[in-house]
This record gives sequence, structure tokens and C-alpha cells, in this order.
Amino acid sequence: MTLDDLRVFVAVCRAGSLSAVARELDCTQSAVSQHVKRLERETGVSLLERQPRGVVPTQAGRVLEAAAAEGIAGLDLALRRLRELVEGESGSVRVATGATTVRHFMSDAVVAFRQQHPDISLEFRTESSSRACFDALADSSLDLAWITLGAPVRGIEQRPVMELPWVLAVRAEDPLAGRAHVDAADLSDLRLIRLPPNSTSAAHLDAACAELGVRFAFDTSVADWDTALLLAELGLGRAVVPALPGLDVPGTQGDLRLVPLPSLRPLSVGWAVRRWDALSPSARAFADTVSESCRTTVPHD
Repeated sequence: MTLDDLRVFVAVCRAGSLSAVARELDCTQSAVSQHVKRLERETGVSLLERQPRGVVPTQAGRVLEAAAAEGIAGLDLALRRLRELVEGESGSVRVATGATTVRHFMSDAVVAFRQQHPDISLEFRTESSSRACFDALADSSLDLAWITLGAPVRGIEQRPVMELPWVLAVRAEDPLAGRAHVDAADLSDLRLIRLPPNSTSAAHLDAACAELGVRFAFDTSVADWDTALLLAELGLGRAVVPALPGLDVPGTQGDLRLVPLPSLRPLSVGWAVRRWDALSPSARAFADTVSESCRTTVPHD
């Protein structure tokens, strides 16, 4: 049994696929399978169960995965700290983010962190969704991921940083533009610009509307919040989006008007990590800097 065997096994359990891990590691599926088989020979039990769409850990496999993931995280932390002892105040912080995360949530914090820790590099990896951020975090050497908080994810700890109220984005001449606020019920059956269909924010919005018995219709779909705001400003539809830091709500953004939707449950965003207590000091410092910056730039109300 080797550390590589355990790393590969944990990756397979999280991905639910031997072939996906093989692609990630740039090796053959047979090579990935050999790692798992070696562990099964050592332990004397079956660790994976094949299903029509991939594999899942057996009961014994879940026990080993939990212990291996915890041990690997602790070992990774120790190795990072050893490097920091050798290199001093240097090294890197690796962060998974959405396409516009840095601009909306981290710009001031990145500047402040660079001034305080000039020898620590920041590496950002752009992912298309919170789910993709979870996968990247679990299967790589990333330290942190900025995500929209959702349901619990095995092997990942989520920590909220701020709540974003929902707003209706419309063009200035829209009949709803002059309102101080809009009740979600007033939007029933309106056609809206749809948030990314598989995103956590879209799922949260659907659930918040379902609580109020509100249903939306959609005729346009976008990949991110900024595109939804742009299309609304161009008069190509209305959009229900989170009130991002720095936006005045209610307020005027060029030809765009942002109208609060106070009856909708806010959206939580924040950090995801494999283990908070396994973060390196530099990664923890960056997370704290971003969190503090966000708390001082909450959307105006």
C-alpha cells in the first residue's frame, strides 16, 4: 500500500469513475484500477462497487476513504509547512473561483494581501460552477474555492462569508423600474433571463421561489451573473440576480435599474476547503483577508 494508492482511491471515490481519474492523471484506466486492486489485496475486502454509471465505494471503501482523505490532508499540510519553514514567508495560495469572482469579491483583498505578503504568489483557477470548484478542490492541490453555498458535499467544508439579497434588474423605462421594491409574487409568469441552469445560484433561486409559490418562465440563458445584468441593461429581458458587492440597491447603473426583492431568501457565498485546520498559514491569511474585505463592501440597501 502506497500514498499514491490512497490518493488515487480517494480521487476515484469522489469522481465516481475510474476513467475520469485516469484522464485527470493522464494515465490509463488500467493503471488507476491497479492502485485500487493493490489496496483491496492489502485490506482483504472489496472497496468499490461497479454501477451502470461508474463506481461507488462499498461500506469498507467509505471507511478507508474517510481515513485516507483525513490523513492525506494532514500530510499535505505538514509538507506545505515544511516548505514554508525552508522558504520563509514565501510559497503560493491556490484558489478556484468563478469567472467574475475576483472582480466582484476579491479585488481589494488581492491588493491588500499582496502588500502584506509580497513573497506569496496567488494562483487562480477559473471553474464554471460551484460543483466544478468542489471537484477541483477535492482532486488537486488547490487550497481554497469561492463558491455559492449549497447542500453538504462529502469531504468538503463550506463556510459562509456574506449573504447576497436578490434584485430585479430591468432597463430604466421598464414599468417596474421605479418601484422601491418588488414582491416575488408580482413576477409570477414573467419571462426572465435564466441564470446558469446547473448552477447552485439557479437552484437556490428556484427553491426560494417555490417556497413562495412563484414560478418564472425563461426565454434566455446565460453563463454568469454579469451577462444577465448586461442583457437586462440592453433591454433584452429582465433578470433576477444577486446584489453583488459595490452595486447600489435600489440604484441606477447606466440604463439599468436594480429593484430589491426582499421576499426572496438571500443567497450565501463563501469559502470551501477540504479541511480548515489543514490550511497553510498563507492560505488562511488570504481567506481571512477576503472575508474581511467582503464584510466591509456589502451591497448597499
